[in-house]
Amino acid sequence: MIDVTTTKVRPKYLNVAKIRLPIPGFVSILHRVSGAGLFLLLPVFIWIVEASLASNDGFASVKSAADNPFIKLMVLAVVWALAHHFLAGIRYLLLDVQTGIDLRSARGSAWAVLGLSLVLTAAVGVRLW
Repeated sequence: MIDVTTTKVRPKYLNVAKIRLPIPGFVSILHRVSGAGLFLLLPVFIWIVEASLASNDGFASVKSAADNPFIKLMVLAVVWALAHHFLAGIRYLLLDVQTGIDLRSARGSAWAVLGLSLVLTAAVGVRLW
């Protein structure tokens, strides 16, 4: 028989906003979000490439659209997603082969993924503008 007085009362709902997630967990969630975003935007990428290769007018229209500052911000968001997803994927491959699995290394590699993805995005942003 279970003693009811010692059982822990569990919450009926989970407030995600109040959870303090460690940095490797944050990188993991961003890896999933960036991968899903890249996958969902794949038809748009294919359409842009198809439009730019179809004719000179199509290329000119894609090029003129790319001069819009809002489109440039969207391109930077995609560049960040690609860089983050790529770097986090390498991090997970290394973790799969038991490299950097201790807490200090895992936190360091998570910070490195975040930092490098932002640096790469900033480098592309400088080149884009």
